[in-house]
Parts: sequence; C-alpha cells; structure tokens
Amino acid sequence: MKLTGIYVFVLVFVLAAALPVQADIYRYIDENGVMHFTNAPTSSVQKYRLFIKERPRARATQHYSSEKYDDLISDASERYGVAFPLLKAIIKAESDFDPHAVSKKGATGLMQIMPQNFEPLGIEDPFDPWQNINAGARYFKQMYDRFKGKLALSLAAYNAGPTAVDRYKTIPPYEETEEYVRRVMKYYYNYKNL
Repeated sequence: MKLTGIYVFVLVFVLAAALPVQADIYRYIDENGVMHFTNAPTSSVQKYRLFIKERPRARATQHYSSEKYDDLISDASERYGVAFPLLKAIIKAESDFDPHAVSKKGATGLMQIMPQNFEPLGIEDPFDPWQNINAGARYFKQMYDRFKGKLALSLAAYNAGPTAVDRYKTIPPYEETEEYVRRVMKYYYNYKNL
C-alpha cells in the first residue's frame, strides 16, 4: 500500500501527539539582579543555565492517593499553624496530590511553588514532598498573617501573589484566581466534614 504525502503527515502528527512533551527550565540573572526564566534559551543568549530538569510526568490517567501525604501534611499543619483540612485542600487544588506536577508557569510539586520562591523558602528539591509541603505551608502562613487571617484573601495571594491582592484590596478579578479560591474553599469544607 502506498501512502501519499498527506497520509504520512497525518500519521506523523498523530504519533507525535501521543508522545509525552518535556521542557526543562533555564534561568539567568542579569546585571540588575533580575531573574529570567525560559524553557527555550536562544543560542544568542549564552547566559542561561539549566535551573529545573523536568521529570517525566505521569500519565493523566494515574490517580494519586489523597491519603499518601497525610503524615507530612499533619506535620506541616502543626509546625506552621495551618489547619490540616485547609492545607490538604490547597494541595488538592494545586496539584491533585501529584508530587511531580509542573505548571505552564513553572510552579512545581504538590503545592506548586514558583522557582523564585525556592531559595527564600529553603527548597533544594521542589519535587520532594516533605520540602514542598513545608515550604507551601510556610508561605501560606505568611500570606495568612499578612492579610490578617482573611482566608479568601490569603488564598488569592497564594495563587496570584500578595501584590495583586494589595492592589485590588480584594480577590483580584482574575478568573483563574477566583476559581482557585472557590475550589480550595469547596475542598476545605469537604475535608473538614469527613
């Protein structure tokens, strides 16, 4: 059977779509101390260095146990004074308990910590569940204290950053952030009432 050019193209496209896509993250710090991140450094910019080596993601059909990290969540909950069901709800909303999760923006691990927060939060391996959960709990507690215990604002700050919440003095009018706060609150209610 002879395949024409269009059939070969379609076959290649279908096979390529089935393969997993990986993207490493590169970083360089300019002369002003500003960090620049990319997944595709250009050859003209030799300053970029490998920052995060992406690990292969599990297939979308893989289910992560919501109980697997309960001991680590409990420990971080006690250490940072964040309610266990709330911390678990944040993890559910952020990564659905996938310790290898990497967002399109580069947030990593169970609590989706951004690379610029690794050093301030003491993270050496963002995919290590213990490090990630402790760093995320610590960061959330900082947001909670900054916004004087207002849970919705603290969650919005965790998602969109504290400056966005400061600017709007409420949950920022970003669809992603508004949906994020709703999801965490729903999960929090569910975990609290188990």
